Amino acid sequence: MKFEGFQVTNFRNVIDSGWINANQITAFVGQNEAGKSNLFEALYCLNPIDDATYDLDEDWPVDKWEGRKDAKGKQVCWALFSLDGDEIEALYEYAAIKPEAPAEGTEGGEGESPAKVTLPREVKVSLAKAYGYRTGFHQCGFEDGILDKDKAAEWMQEQTPKFVYIRDYEMSGAQIELDQLKQRLDKAGGQRHKLPNEDQTILIILDLANIELQDFLEKGQSSEGRTIRSFDKRSASKYLTKQFADLWQQKDVSFDIEIDGPTLNIFAEDAGIGMPVRLHRRSTGFRWYVSFAWKFTHATNGDFKDCVLLLEEPGVHLHFTGQRDLLKVFERLAEHNTILYTTHLASMVDQAHPERVRIIESRDDHVAVTQGIVSSQRAPMAVIEQSLGLTGDHSGILGSRQVLIVEGGGDAVVLHKLSGLLKAAGKEGLSDRIHLWPADGASKTPMYAGFAIGQGWDAGVLLDSDEAGKKAKGKIDELYVSKMAADSGQKFRTIMLGKAAGTKQTDFAIEDLFPPKFFIDCVNETYGIAIKAEDLPEDGSDMISKKVEHVLKTRHGHSQLDKKRIMGEMWKQFDAWKSVDDLPAHTTGRAEKVFKAINEAFGD
Repeated sequence: MKFEGFQVTNFRNVIDSGWINANQITAFVGQNEAGKSNLFEALYCLNPIDDATYDLDEDWPVDKWEGRKDAKGKQVCWALFSLDGDEIEALYEYAAIKPEAPAEGTEGGEGESPAKVTLPREVKVSLAKAYGYRTGFHQCGFEDGILDKDKAAEWMQEQTPKFVYIRDYEMSGAQIELDQLKQRLDKAGGQRHKLPNEDQTILIILDLANIELQDFLEKGQSSEGRTIRSFDKRSASKYLTKQFADLWQQKDVSFDIEIDGPTLNIFAEDAGIGMPVRLHRRSTGFRWYVSFAWKFTHATNGDFKDCVLLLEEPGVHLHFTGQRDLLKVFERLAEHNTILYTTHLASMVDQAHPERVRIIESRDDHVAVTQGIVSSQRAPMAVIEQSLGLTGDHSGILGSRQVLIVEGGGDAVVLHKLSGLLKAAGKEGLSDRIHLWPADGASKTPMYAGFAIGQGWDAGVLLDSDEAGKKAKGKIDELYVSKMAADSGQKFRTIMLGKAAGTKQTDFAIEDLFPPKFFIDCVNETYGIAIKAEDLPEDGSDMISKKVEHVLKTRHGHSQLDKKRIMGEMWKQFDAWKSVDDLPAHTTGRAEKVFKAINEAFGD
């Protein structure tokens, strides 16, 4: 089932969150004490993996206290899941109302089959829970009379993904007595999620290493068994090292499981140092990552498979690189699980996916949720501001100007250089009122656009007319056009570079403002090679960079074209240009058209 979203009402400081759409990965961004945890706790209790429910005495909003006496039966949370074709068929097979067999001697005798039912193409399962009641399950898609309601509810209750709310990731890494761990597991009825986080993590480590706890303990009772166990733990150590290497990109680390009798210790060794250190002596961030990495990569194929994971402030103990690595881990986990996480960390916001962001605002002292990053509230937007590399002062300067977002710093340098030369010659350059704001690639521009729109800036974006630029334009239109329409007087421009330059090329990037020979010469100087114009392919992309990259790969053994290096060589050429007469052929005309299109778009 695919998790579609949820709504929370009458829960602590959440009077009505409004409907919150969910992606496969969704980030709830806001300051501490904003109410992110309240949303997650309300959702978790809707269909928890463990026993959890709402407490009217603790959870009813304090500023609606006069309504508490009548609160029983008031809805707290509801959520929606959609079924795929196989699940629709499975629900029908389980809960379909079977036609009664015809009475003997009546029409419809033996051999006749009931009329075949055409299954609906779309079926959704809704869950709702109120104070004092259990969660109710309902389906929408099958017509009345097709399914037995009780059996359908039974199937939905069994098949609907559970919510897993995780707040504690850290492990101490201290030694553990396996026999005592086995006793605690037995006491919990074999239900691992009822054990402390430390015990859960150790059991997961054993699972990942294909070690069965009882078998491991029994082997320790004899010399032969201990010999076999030593081979097991060596294989397990190598396996854990390989598993962790897929997640931890910062250092080459190997793990060694040591067992003396029932006592287990885990050692971690950095390749650069060559000295094993017990796990509990490693940094908090490292131990956090070990616990998280092993716990959740195992969980998505174990007890928590297909569940909706609610992660509270993941990565808070990690530095910037570790947090970016963690976002990559989320991508892999999301293949089998829906992930919702809270954060107040700028580095835990993926700039390439603004559609995943939900801003947690405060309106009249209650939680409100905004999809995307279009919000004018200062506190929650501070996280996004930091993610985009803005300080408060810088943000204020941009807000007082007309702002044109460009794909990167290289684009800004090219445009500034050309504009300066054109203006010096009395030709049209970039308006002095327009400030260029470089993003970190085309995929990140929707995040920048959303921020500018949310702040009410007079802004726009200039995109290359290539696949990445067109994809970014589509995302900006999808996420923000409706918002702009709702805000009277606000305007945001999306300018495609190829159209602005007046070219007939299908694909067009900033380097295509110059003639092909200029770019080829810069590539040859950078790589020390001698590509000629006749070497370039005639089919494929119109962009000079793509054509040159093809030659670099097929004839010179390079894996890709390093555009940053090429830009460096281009800037050297810029230094020699003192007037428009020094510009390569056709550059002046194309640049003038681009600046005219930009200025007109901003009303200059």
